[in-house]
Amino acid sequence: MWVITVWTENRICMYEFETKTEADKTFKEMKGCKILSEIVYSDETVLSSI
Repeated sequence: MWVITVWTENRICMYEFETKTEADKTFKEMKGCKILSEIVYSDETVLSSI
């Protein structure tokens, strides 16, 4: 999952995207202060069995 965080003086908004392509396209179109982040989930049950 990809998340764009946009902030202004008065608020912070977060938008979620399934693909990097979709997030990149939207990120380029947005104005203002913004961050593009990739969210990676780990399955700790798998890690504990190693």
